Amino acid sequence: MSAHDGRASVTPVTVHPPLGTGGRRVTVGGEILGLAYSDADVVEFLRRIGLPEAEGLLDDSGWVKWRGGHAHHYEAA
Repeated sequence: MSAHDGRASVTPVTVHPPLGTGGRRVTVGGEILGLAYSDADVVEFLRRIGLPEAEGLLDDSGWVKWRGGHAHHYEAA
């Protein structure tokens, strides 16, 4: 099940480690949502998949998994 259907049992959105050029790839269920350079980008990706209250989900590990680097940090490592 994916975040697309909004149910409680969801595939979390993954924010991958910062790239060498900056930005972080954002995926859900293996599908690339885009390259984020800020929290606003991640929020927009979440809004596009049907999560209108996405801003409040960034620190909810049930919805968003931050991999590598620090959460909310988008600069090159």
